[in-house]
Amino acid sequence: MTTDRPSDYLISLVRELCKLPQETEWVEFKANDAEPQQIGEYLSALANSAALAGKAFAYLVWGISDGEHTVVGTKFSPAAAKVGNEELESWLLRLLAPKIHFRFFDVVVDGLPVVLLEIERAFRQPVQFQGVEFIRVGSYKKRLKDFPEKERALWRLFDKAPFESGVAVERVTDDEVLKLLDYPAYFDLLKRPLPDNRSGILAALEDDKLIAACDAGGWNVTNLGAILFAKHLDDFSVLKRKAMRVIQYRGNSRAAGGKEQVGGKGYASGFEGLIGYVNGLLPSNEVIGQALRKDVPMYPELAVRELVANALIHQDFFMTGVGPMVEIFEDRIEISNPGVPLVETDRFVDTPPRSRNEGLASLMRRIGICEERGSGWDKVVDQTELYQLPAPLPEATDDHTRVVLFAHRPLTKMDKADRIRAVYLHACLRYVNRESMTNTSVRERFGIEPQNSAAASRLIREAVEAEVVLPYDSDAAPKLMRYVPFWASSRKNSIT
Repeated sequence: MTTDRPSDYLISLVRELCKLPQETEWVEFKANDAEPQQIGEYLSALANSAALAGKAFAYLVWGISDGEHTVVGTKFSPAAAKVGNEELESWLLRLLAPKIHFRFFDVVVDGLPVVLLEIERAFRQPVQFQGVEFIRVGSYKKRLKDFPEKERALWRLFDKAPFESGVAVERVTDDEVLKLLDYPAYFDLLKRPLPDNRSGILAALEDDKLIAACDAGGWNVTNLGAILFAKHLDDFSVLKRKAMRVIQYRGNSRAAGGKEQVGGKGYASGFEGLIGYVNGLLPSNEVIGQALRKDVPMYPELAVRELVANALIHQDFFMTGVGPMVEIFEDRIEISNPGVPLVETDRFVDTPPRSRNEGLASLMRRIGICEERGSGWDKVVDQTELYQLPAPLPEATDDHTRVVLFAHRPLTKMDKADRIRAVYLHACLRYVNRESMTNTSVRERFGIEPQNSAAASRLIREAVEAEVVLPYDSDAAPKLMRYVPFWASSRKNSIT
């Protein structure tokens, strides 16, 4: 079973839609009327109405009589239709905002050609066509702004409708659920015994909201179930671009090119394989001990694991056409995900975690892939200090979050920004552990010999001048000076 919609499924769906006593706000029938402008407006209206009606998809069907809903056939061919020199589907997608998934299907019903347009429901904001939002009122298409009560209802819905509750594929059988989802991995990762019958398996998946009963019979596989436990993400058209991409470049620039691998499994069932693959690409250092040589990873495996998990969990799934990515260069790793962070990047260490995907984060915590207490970023900073690496660099662009891990670089090769960031994060880590930063702790952080305490003092002075750390007590004697992050000045009594 894949979500490419086999013909028997499409025929059955058309027949069920035809049984409706009248057109609904999420279904529209046509015979041959296929004017491109009207199709675009219907895409907006039906997507928004499907959201209000609680439907995963809306439908526009050609080849069905408008009144009696009988199959009459159609001359409309979406594959051959163009607007100017542009293909119809491309033209429609270009003028939709935000981009939603829709697909045309050609099917023969009762020996007559029928075209079914399947339209994904609106998420997070109303769908516009050419900058205008539409809605269905009964069987009529109207501008949304003319019906403020429906607009308010939509926004209330978007405020409380998380990505995880959306439907990745609807109306599949018991057997098809078990073909689509890696259910043995689900039970194995949660350390639960595998039920000895199919009904027990399905009940457990339903309890964790990986599947949900479909009103039309069978099951809907939720976005949560698909993104975590898909056997093949390509089976779910709305999620296949969310697979993790791993790219290894030949140098320090993307222009150098390199090899790319795209993950195929769900995040939970494929996580250990993903981490193993990434760590296998990372360089290592050879350390010579007493009569023994051993390879030590260039980057802390625990830090890589935490950052990859964060990229998967905290991404903005509503951004279409983009997904999480790991890029490996000779001198650094960059781990990125769609969506800006929900907290300021300079407060990652101390701020309690916030996730836009709470259902996904909760299940990943139960599996043990991410931290329940939100201490993942603390571990990343701690591990980079242990490995004597430059401090990690979190960045927020207009629509992405990126964290950079740098390969080993001696203190003499670090620039001023590197040094200040390292001292600041060191102060943050000490503070959340109810300690304060001192000259001694800075020397340990950078591997500075005790007799070179003046070097540590210069590093602290740079951070103080940059106003990212502050003296805990400015009147203390120089040898007793302690320092805290800039945001901790009002919480001094937190340090014992």
